[in-house]
Amino acid sequence: MRKIESEKAGGPPLFRQIYWRFRDSIAEGRLKPGDRVPSIRALASDLNLARGTVEAAYQLLINEGYFVSRGPAGTVVSPQIKPAPLKPRAAPVAPPKAPLIHMGEPPLPLQMGLPALDAFPGPLWNRLAHHTLRHSQLDGLIYPDARGHRALREAVAGYLSVSRGIACSPEQIFIVAGYRACLDLICRSLLNRGDNCWVEDPGYFAASHFLREAGANLVPVPVDAEGIDVQSAVQQAPDARFAVVTPTHQSPLCVPMSMPRRQALLDWANRQNSWIIEDDYDSEYRYQGRTLPALKSLDGGNRVLYCGTFSKVLVPALRLAYVVVSEDLVARFTQIADMMHSHSPHLWQVTTARFIEQGHFARHLKRMRDLYSSRRGLLAEALHAVLGDQCSVDRQVGGMHLILRLAPGMDDRAIALRAREAGLSIQALSNWYASTPAAQGLLLGFTNVKDQAHALELARRLEKVMQGLT
Repeated sequence: MRKIESEKAGGPPLFRQIYWRFRDSIAEGRLKPGDRVPSIRALASDLNLARGTVEAAYQLLINEGYFVSRGPAGTVVSPQIKPAPLKPRAAPVAPPKAPLIHMGEPPLPLQMGLPALDAFPGPLWNRLAHHTLRHSQLDGLIYPDARGHRALREAVAGYLSVSRGIACSPEQIFIVAGYRACLDLICRSLLNRGDNCWVEDPGYFAASHFLREAGANLVPVPVDAEGIDVQSAVQQAPDARFAVVTPTHQSPLCVPMSMPRRQALLDWANRQNSWIIEDDYDSEYRYQGRTLPALKSLDGGNRVLYCGTFSKVLVPALRLAYVVVSEDLVARFTQIADMMHSHSPHLWQVTTARFIEQGHFARHLKRMRDLYSSRRGLLAEALHAVLGDQCSVDRQVGGMHLILRLAPGMDDRAIALRAREAGLSIQALSNWYASTPAAQGLLLGFTNVKDQAHALELARRLEKVMQGLT
């Protein structure tokens, strides 16, 4: 017999729980055809429930043919019903063996890839969203443009022109639901199964996993202080169809690609008629000197497919990203986008467009750069003060995470695993390598470090984790 659970405790509605009790009893033979059931008043009194709750359950059972009402003679189990065993309840689904990248759980301290959630302008954003809802007309009810909302594509084109030096029209921009949706659109439009694809090593593993599943043959290419080693890539697979790069802040090493490497990469793509997928990772966050131009801004041969996302500059829950393609690819990408229809909700697209148009986006980025520069310094100083000479912090000029280099003999995977058990979300640098000898290090997000005391607390917790492994 099912136990009645409180709705306040998250249980299903009470009338449905009563319905389930009777249905189970009939199916399992405890109540037989023609058996009389308690009156609504009597059962409500017995269960200490409102009569209306029991009446709703009885009416549902009558409508579905389980009960028959006989007026003053009461209510009985339908004489025509045949008891039948219910299907066995499904066994609990085992969790996936491999951990998911995103599981919808609250973020942990030092987690990578998250903007400063405490600094997001929530009240302003909500006002813009409410305005969008209040004034939404037919365009908010129909199937949306598969290429993305026109106003957002116009806003993105303006932003890229000023901030990243990319001259493009709204027609060349496709709005999709996240970076991997960018890759999906590109692969469906241009990839042939078995095509060679250069990927950075170390590099963003989620992108590599997606490309492999899409049918690409991955060619890991070493990364050094100047970015991806184009000469090594050409030696390994000169006929590659794609190269996936993060030229502004390499993921995860945060080194910028040098100008000679950029030119060599573009020359190769032009000679081979190959495509460069530029993931402009963390380009907005550079704390020394000027922001580097996008590789797309140097692309005279129209071989660069530019990808950007709002996950790091606003919040990841928006699932908003975009692809910029050359004019000759617009028709093909439009056809594929129309078949995929992989888009972010209309509400968030319109709200984001207004956020950009009204100047809030530029002001938000400036505030975040100042805030992240401060928080980056707080965590670096705390790590140095607590860990001393055991480790060293890479002083990259940009990005949203620090790289903590470990002393010889320390295992970054073991530390990351223990840190997770201790409530810290730290990633092992060696997990980002595919083939080259893996360097040992820890990737630490600093964007949600609140103040100096918080930074020191996190550094001491990490020290405790590392001491438990020595």
